[in-house]
Amino acid sequence: KLPTMKMLLSLIALLSAALLASTAPPTCYSRVLSLSKEITESFKELQISKAVDSCVKTLPRLYLDIHNYCVLAKLRDFVAYPRCDTVLEVNELKEKARSLYTILISYCRRDLVFLTDDCNTLEIPVLPPTEES
Repeated sequence: KLPTMKMLLSLIALLSAALLASTAPPTCYSRVLSLSKEITESFKELQISKAVDSCVKTLPRLYLDIHNYCVLAKLRDFVAYPRCDTVLEVNELKEKARSLYTILISYCRRDLVFLTDDCNTLEIPVLPPTEES
C-alpha cells in the first residue's frame, strides 16, 4: 500500500505543477513574440483574401521579427499608412500593430535584446520551414 500511495502523491504533485506552469502569466517576450506572429499571419491572410479592397495590395509589407531593431520603424510606417482606412481588416491590423509597438517601446523596453538592424530582411516574407520527406 505504501508504494502505491507514494506513486499517487507523486502523480498529484506532478499534475499540480503542470497546472501551475500552464497558468503562469506570459512574459513580456512571449507576449511580443506571439503578437508579432499573429500580426504577420493576419497580414498574410489579408494579402491573399479576395474579398478585401484592392488598396490592400499597396500596404507596406509587414513581416515582423522582434529581434530586428528595424521592426519599430516598420510598425510605425504601417500604422501611419494613410490608405485603406475604410477597410475594417486593415484597421484591426493597424490596431494590433499599434499595440505591439507600444508594448515594445514601453513595457518591454528593458527586457528585449535586438540582435540585428537589417531592415531589408523585414521586406521579405518569412517562409515556413520545409519538411523533408
